[in-house]
Amino acid sequence: MRGTRAQTNTGRKEGVNLNKQQKQKKETTIDSYYSPNGTEGERSANDKPEIPANWIQAVEELKTQLREAEDNWEKNLKIKISHLETEALELKQENSVLKAKIIQLENEAKEMKDEAKEMKDEIKRMKDNLQRNSDQKEKDNQKAKDEIQSLRTRVKQLESSDLTRQQDTIRQNKKNEKIEENVKHLIHKTDDLENRSRRDNLRIIGLPEDHDKRKSLDIILEEIIQENCPEILEQEGKVEIERIHRSPPVFNPQLTTPRNVIAKFKNNQIKEQVLQAAKKKPFRYHGNMVRITQDLSASTLKDRKAWNMIFRKARELGLQPRIKYPSKLTIFLQGKVWSFNTTEEFQAFINKRPDLNRKFEVQPQNSRESSKGN
Repeated sequence: MRGTRAQTNTGRKEGVNLNKQQKQKKETTIDSYYSPNGTEGERSANDKPEIPANWIQAVEELKTQLREAEDNWEKNLKIKISHLETEALELKQENSVLKAKIIQLENEAKEMKDEAKEMKDEIKRMKDNLQRNSDQKEKDNQKAKDEIQSLRTRVKQLESSDLTRQQDTIRQNKKNEKIEENVKHLIHKTDDLENRSRRDNLRIIGLPEDHDKRKSLDIILEEIIQENCPEILEQEGKVEIERIHRSPPVFNPQLTTPRNVIAKFKNNQIKEQVLQAAKKKPFRYHGNMVRITQDLSASTLKDRKAWNMIFRKARELGLQPRIKYPSKLTIFLQGKVWSFNTTEEFQAFINKRPDLNRKFEVQPQNSRESSKGN
């Protein structure tokens, strides 16, 4: 295919040269025939017949057209030659690519041969390993039989000392109970320490998320105090906040309620004044209801949440319920204040009073201690 294209290019170039020579001869003949001074063998100026002027003009136009045609023909021929040269270059490049692929295939074939040889060697090694493993398995089976026999002997010895093990188990259970009590005590102490570390904090509930996009949270808190209890600002001046942030820090778009705001006051007295004012009346901010409560640890908040249903029912019955620190419920009944640490204690209390039990009809939630025990 490449030889055919090369021959075609050579033939075209020869045809171009031949056509140029023929045109040059024609132009020479025409120019010499109509030239005023002819050479030997041509007509002289006296012998030349008179030619009409329009013929001469037509001949000149014909010559011009021939020259233009020749120029166009040469341009087209050059373009075709350029295209052929480009195709020849592309063929050379394709040839180089094919050669490279052939070399690559040869290398791959060589690699495959090497891999086949390695696979044969690997199969041989695997056979040897299987044989060795089979021999080792027989040895292991014998060893396992010996160990089983030894274990049987040990089991008999352990069965004979069953009473000793039971006593050890009883002692261990007592130790575990003591450890559990210590763990509960440590958890209680940890919660107490965390709650004490939050004693200067207030938790703001229900503040819409879009407010703190326009203002900082410390300015918003000061405006809440100014709107609901301005006497605190009049007495103390500016409220100093050590730090204030949303909790949790990352906004979850799936939640329909706004995140709580945690504010740490530098002055505990001002914090207590704001908290007492929030207990007396509901706070508002730009028309929105906001709640301000003492900030507590997550475990304490969970324990307090367990009282929600009982608290609402006790308030409906006029028992004056209160939640005292950390999560103790108190009610006023028959002229006496009763306190309960867990919902189980409260349930046992109302079970002893049928009249109160009929009115209450509350399914208490499990407290943190009962959930851990389960």
